[in-house]
Amino acid sequence: MSTTGIALSGMNAAMLQLDVSANNIANAQTPNYRKQAVALEAAPEAQGVKATIVQTREAQSSIEGDVVGQMAATYYFRANLKVLQTEERMMGSLLDARA
Repeated sequence: MSTTGIALSGMNAAMLQLDVSANNIANAQTPNYRKQAVALEAAPEAQGVKATIVQTREAQSSIEGDVVGQMAATYYFRANLKVLQTEERMMGSLLDARA
């Protein structure tokens, strides 16, 4: 498995969640707007996660829920970034040991 691919797909999913939450907040007062959400599923062939935008049945967006979703997406992004940074450090150490 590619650690880089897994972490990058997680970062992309977190960024999509941020976009969807921002869109929900921006359209909270728009008549007939249906809230959007991000559906995640394992993508073994892509070595990571597949994120897609789905339409919910909810007629209105919960601004509080979307703000919490943004905070959670920020944590997911940071966690995946740490994985990339750790992998980079480990590869650097491995190359130093081999040189």
